[in-house]
Amino acid sequence: MTVTRSLVGQAVGVLKGAKSLSVLTGAGVSKESGIPTFRDADGIWKDMDPLKVATLEGFMKDPKFVWEWYIARMNKFKEAKPNPAHKGIAFLEGKIPQFTLITQNIDNLHHDAGSRHVIELHGNIWRTRCLKCHEVERMESIPQKSPPQCQKCQGMLRPDVVWFGEALDPDHVRRAGEACDVDAFLIVGTSGQVWPAAGFAHEAKRHRAYLVEINTQESELSSIVDLSLLGRAGEVFEQILAGW
Repeated sequence: MTVTRSLVGQAVGVLKGAKSLSVLTGAGVSKESGIPTFRDADGIWKDMDPLKVATLEGFMKDPKFVWEWYIARMNKFKEAKPNPAHKGIAFLEGKIPQFTLITQNIDNLHHDAGSRHVIELHGNIWRTRCLKCHEVERMESIPQKSPPQCQKCQGMLRPDVVWFGEALDPDHVRRAGEACDVDAFLIVGTSGQVWPAAGFAHEAKRHRAYLVEINTQESELSSIVDLSLLGRAGEVFEQILAGW
């Protein structure tokens, strides 16, 4: 459904009436901040083989190349600012008593917008993890050396993101699953093609949550939602906040 005043009014009514809300976000949210998605025609994987830069095998084969690729992304990410969708989600967190944000994004923009109850399913590009001592640390600046070394044990660091073939953090999965038992579940900017993230929408449906989707086009989850708003996430959130 394209965005109309009536549909926005329905969404506002659902969100205002919810005592508990969980939000699932994907790359489409940050696209409006200038960060490319992965699977669009002009997405990240168009010009880069994910097996080279998004698998442990690819990293161990050429860690310098992989780190240089991530450093290039960090330089792009540092220029990005939260857009109205990020800010709108943070606004909802301040209005709804029980709130959880489940994001597939690694860019930290939800935190920058003010969101606090965030589950980062796929990690965060601004953190590192040591392959030797497993220490996770936030980077204060973009690494100058490739690959960077752990300050504690001198082991090789990797980006603290989830690569293909790796399991999600069990605690994150548990918390996200618990967050599906809510009054309303908002899906923003995701294709619904990546599991287990997409499965949380189905789990919320089983708990009889009211599902609202905001996306530029129909997704793999559109068939199960109760209300679909087709449009750019930032523009839709501007209308939602205007009608609050």
